[in-house]
Amino acid sequence: MEQFFAYIIGLGAAVMMPVIFTVLGVCLGIGFSNALKSGLKVGVGFIGLSIVTALLTSALGPALNSVVELYGLQLKVFDMGWPAAAAVAYNTAVGAFIIPVCLGVNLLMLVTRTTRTVNIDLWNYWHFAFIGAVIYFASDSLAWGFFGAIICYVITLIIADLTAKRFQSFYKDMDGISVPQPFCAGFVPFAWAIDKGLDRIPGVRKLEIDAEGLKKKFGLLGEPLFLGVVIGMLIGCLSCTTWSEIADNVPHILGLGIKMGAVMELIPRVTVLFIEGLRPISDATRALIARRFGGAESLNIGMSPALVIGHPTTLVVSLLLIPVTLALAVLLPGNQFLPLASLAGMFYVFPLVLPFTRGNVFKTFVVGLVVIVIGLYLVTSLAPAFTLAAHDVYTVTGDAAVAIPHGFEGGSLDFAASPLAWIIYQCTTHLRWFGAAILVAATMGLMWWNRVKILRDAPAVAKQEKEIIATTE
Repeated sequence: MEQFFAYIIGLGAAVMMPVIFTVLGVCLGIGFSNALKSGLKVGVGFIGLSIVTALLTSALGPALNSVVELYGLQLKVFDMGWPAAAAVAYNTAVGAFIIPVCLGVNLLMLVTRTTRTVNIDLWNYWHFAFIGAVIYFASDSLAWGFFGAIICYVITLIIADLTAKRFQSFYKDMDGISVPQPFCAGFVPFAWAIDKGLDRIPGVRKLEIDAEGLKKKFGLLGEPLFLGVVIGMLIGCLSCTTWSEIADNVPHILGLGIKMGAVMELIPRVTVLFIEGLRPISDATRALIARRFGGAESLNIGMSPALVIGHPTTLVVSLLLIPVTLALAVLLPGNQFLPLASLAGMFYVFPLVLPFTRGNVFKTFVVGLVVIVIGLYLVTSLAPAFTLAAHDVYTVTGDAAVAIPHGFEGGSLDFAASPLAWIIYQCTTHLRWFGAAILVAATMGLMWWNRVKILRDAPAVAKQEKEIIATTE
């Protein structure tokens, strides 16, 4: 089973998602050619996104390494990046069974009306496998590993349900879509609480700074493209020691700026492909559900947050947080994690934050600042467990992606910086049965609350379903 699922996952999201979308589209009745076209667009979107994020890490990597060496920054937790975390997740006994187990849990929750999200984002199931794997190696118990993974999955589906309306109303062309990705879901309580808190501060409530407003007010200076160029050049300058060295490296500094600007400009263009590929599948799914199950609550299709990371506010705030994060990693007492390879994952902090901050750049930046500070400490805390799992996977597979340099521990911003992952890990490995009881009680409470909400909203949804049927016919 490990080898089978390792092979399937080894195909990557760019291959997996077109196959899934093509099969799903045919089952929904949109025809093979239309289903294949939708699937291929999604696959091309994943390829484009991986190329752009690879450009970000390859461009910033040498400059940031020079900064680390120049200023003698020695932190013991080595940034493995999310590919290493995914490799650890899927190359374990938990990862081998995580897809069928989670699909079974999803089906059970749909039947009991404790969720209305159908999570087809199979690639990001590695997040659930990851928390299960680190618990498995820390506790030496496969049962505890699956327990943690299932708890994480159930809570994530419920958060996807609770945020679906906000998500769909904030982002364009996202009707019938939710985001059941636990890295994003873990920051929702912070977004809600910080937004409410900032609204209570005199003057802040009226401070409306969105990405479009920045463009109107500052013109070129407010463009993500221009901000990318400026910050890229600043990082290039920081990697030099003297003014003469800066002068000698002008071509490199300008090139780094252009590459950062390219990332900011290309990500929104790539995400358009996701939306074009998704729309026929989403419309057909909602129409089928409305036609076959009239009067019941409609379902949402759980998709990757990659669909919306091209939002201008996400780009601007992520860009601004890159240098801030590096400074915090050095200045925060007790932190041992210096994010380098993980910086490309910064965009994924915000897909479910923006619907709460309504795209306000200032509020989103504050939320991002808080969660990054917390995230650095959480990665440091989980580093021993991550390292234990990575060493075991490397011993068995020899995968270079999980090889941790001698004298270091391993870490990654995604998914080890998630409060959801940290809480589940602490409850299952340190509090054991008492912690498990807390997790079960909290999860059952959320399931009951979500079921009540689903049943309460059913009449309004039934009316919406009739409108969908009329539109499609």
